[in-house]
Amino acid sequence: MTEKGLLLVLSGPSGVGKGTVKSAIVENKVFPFEYSVSMTTRKPRPGEVDGQDYYFVSEEKFGEAIKQGELLEYNKYVNNYYGTPFAPVKKMLDEGKDVLLEIDVNGAKTVREKMPDGVFIFLTPPDLHTLHLRLENRGTESEDVILGRINQARQEILVMQDYDYAVVNDTVANAVDHIKAIVDAEHVSVKRVIDTYRKMVRED
Repeated sequence: MTEKGLLLVLSGPSGVGKGTVKSAIVENKVFPFEYSVSMTTRKPRPGEVDGQDYYFVSEEKFGEAIKQGELLEYNKYVNNYYGTPFAPVKKMLDEGKDVLLEIDVNGAKTVREKMPDGVFIFLTPPDLHTLHLRLENRGTESEDVILGRINQARQEILVMQDYDYAVVNDTVANAVDHIKAIVDAEHVSVKRVIDTYRKMVRED
């Protein structure tokens, strides 16, 4: 019987660097996983590829996916919808593959309600000043939008208590190292391996 994969949920405030950390994990092949591509109604940023970074869809198509129950979670953020298609996530987990979701805190809350055995990791900035600088340097939003994201981040950081782990993104390398340590530990945690050993004892 194939051992079920880990559902890894990476979340945190906008601008904290979730995408950058995820990309570093992929590029350096830190640990094997399948990445769940989210669906969104926002416009692509420079360099983003449809089907790779996001599925970029119209509001009409997104609404249809909601009606059909095709999304594991979805949320409206800064006037755009974001969501996670459920079917590919379930398929990959059942095949024994680890799956990484990179989503906002509201989406993570919904996923936790539906899939409580996931591993929930909160990525946090060293401080709000650093977060503000990162959002400015991204150069994709106005100052008003940045201030809105900072104010929202103040509230989002408080929901860290609902996560399993907190990782400070002071440098990408440090954040990646901490996430790898979490994944390694989860793969050998008793709650995840006990069923395999129970089966072994019964068959012996």
